[in-house]
Amino acid sequence: MNTWLITGCSSGLGKSLAKAVLEHGDQAIVTARNLETVQLFGKSFPQTALPLQLDVTKEDEVKTAITKGIEHFGKIDVLVNNAGYCLRGAVEECSFKEIREQFETNFFGTIRMIQHVLPYMREQRKGTIINFSSIAALSTAEGSAFYGASKCAVEGLSDGLRKEVNPLGIKVMVVEPGPFKTDFFYRSIAINEHNIEDYQNTAGKRKVRIKNLEDSVINGWGDNNKAAEVIIKAVEGKESPFRLLLGSIAVQLAEKVFASRAEEVAKWKDLSIQTDI
Repeated sequence: MNTWLITGCSSGLGKSLAKAVLEHGDQAIVTARNLETVQLFGKSFPQTALPLQLDVTKEDEVKTAITKGIEHFGKIDVLVNNAGYCLRGAVEECSFKEIREQFETNFFGTIRMIQHVLPYMREQRKGTIINFSSIAALSTAEGSAFYGASKCAVEGLSDGLRKEVNPLGIKVMVVEPGPFKTDFFYRSIAINEHNIEDYQNTAGKRKVRIKNLEDSVINGWGDNNKAAEVIIKAVEGKESPFRLLLGSIAVQLAEKVFASRAEEVAKWKDLSIQTDI
C-alpha cells in the first residue's frame, strides 16, 4: 500500500487523482489551500485519507503538512506536485508582482515540497515524485508566456533531479496534460488587468475564463478519471516514463513540436557547427 501526498486537491485532476488513489486502496494525504474543500475525503475514507490545509507558497504549511502526514501514516511513497494556476497576459503587460506570484506557486512551491519530502524518501531508499507540467512547456500560447515559462522551469528542475535521486531508488516523473474538463479554465486563470492595444489580437484574445466548457472550441477533452488511472499505472509499473503525456491532443502536439525541432536543427546545422574550434 502506497502513501501519496497530493497538492491542489480541491478540484480538477488533483481531486480526481486523490479519489482514484483512495479507491485503489492506497493511503493519501489530501491537501488544498482551503481545508473545507477536501474534508469530504476524510469522511468517505476515514482510515486511509488525511485531509490537510496546505498552501505551497507558505514554508510553515509545507513543513506542517509533511510532518503530520509522516506522523499519521509513517511514510510518504508518492509526492504529487499538482497545485498551480495560469497567469494570462502579454509579456509586456504583466507586472513583476504577478510574475513572481506565478513562479512562487508553480515553481518554488514545487521546490519546497520536494526539498522537505526528499529526506524521508532518501531514508526509505524509495519513492516517486510527480511534477505536473503542461503542454504549455512544449509550445506556449500567446498570453501564457509566464505560465509556460514556469512549467519549463519545472521540467528542467525535474530532469536534473531525476539524475540525482534515481541512484537512491527514487523516481521522478513529469506529467504533461492536454486540455481536461476541469474548472482550471475558470478558477485557475489569473487575468492581468493591464491592457496594451497592440496585443488585443494575440494575448488579449486569451484573457478569458471559461466557466461552461461546452462553449469552448476545443475538441478532444481528456477524462479526469481516466487520467488518474493512467498516473497510478505509471507509478506502479516496472518501468515509468520520465515525461508522461496525457491525452491525444498532448501526444499530437508533442509529435508536431519534435518534428518541427528536428527540421529546424537540420536546416541550420551548417551554421550552428561553425562555432567549433
